[in-house]
Amino acid sequence: MTSSDALVRVTTARGVTTLTLNSPHNRNALSTPLMTELLAGLSAAVADDAVRVVVLDHTGPVFCSGADLKETAAAYASGTVPAGMLGDVLAAVWECPKPVVARVAGPARAGGLGLIAAADLAVCAQEATFAFTEVRIGVVPAVISATVLPRLAPRAAAELYLTGDTFDGRRAAEIGLVTTAVPADGLDAAVERVCASLVRGAPHALAGAKALLRRPPAADLRAEIAELAAVSTGYFLSEEGREGVLAFREKRDASWVPAG
Repeated sequence: MTSSDALVRVTTARGVTTLTLNSPHNRNALSTPLMTELLAGLSAAVADDAVRVVVLDHTGPVFCSGADLKETAAAYASGTVPAGMLGDVLAAVWECPKPVVARVAGPARAGGLGLIAAADLAVCAQEATFAFTEVRIGVVPAVISATVLPRLAPRAAAELYLTGDTFDGRRAAEIGLVTTAVPADGLDAAVERVCASLVRGAPHALAGAKALLRRPPAADLRAEIAELAAVSTGYFLSEEGREGVLAFREKRDASWVPAG
């Protein structure tokens, strides 16, 4: 299979690996083969020390239409559906120790929204559209709720889950589904700016910052502060911490910042 035939194209440049959903004939539906390739691409990016950031992109006008309903219908005879694998994909994106950025130039539905929410940052075109359409086909947005609900304002979640109504990129940014919405002709530049900022972060520190963002609320504030103070001290005394402080004092880029 050539790169152009892959359901997920993989390219890497200047510390950024881009995983491009490449199944435009079915609107980048989350089929089992596509999800298998996506998991493999993500795993390879995590294992490669030269990769600092992962971008989720797409070919064709649609970011992702959600589950492959043709595959799902064919699976009814066995009494199972392939939705379970979507959970593995969402968890892999959510738990990725490297920053994940979703680049959304077109519509996203159902499971595609779970993928966007699983990413740390998401930049969309203002013209992109979104909808939780599950109730309109007699199902519920169950699996994707694990990543979507932590992002969305509760009232917006109730409205959009129950109505299935379509909303645009501006609304997606207002309710927390995406980080920012920009005009379509500025999308690539916006994603490049985000990636340029992310690669300046130290690899282990970025993973540590992601872990902080995932911490559950503490029951004991003083115990939490003591624990976090120890974490902070450990990072200051680490090899990265020492190099970062020295680079700041010497007014130069730290050693981990990709050249060029």
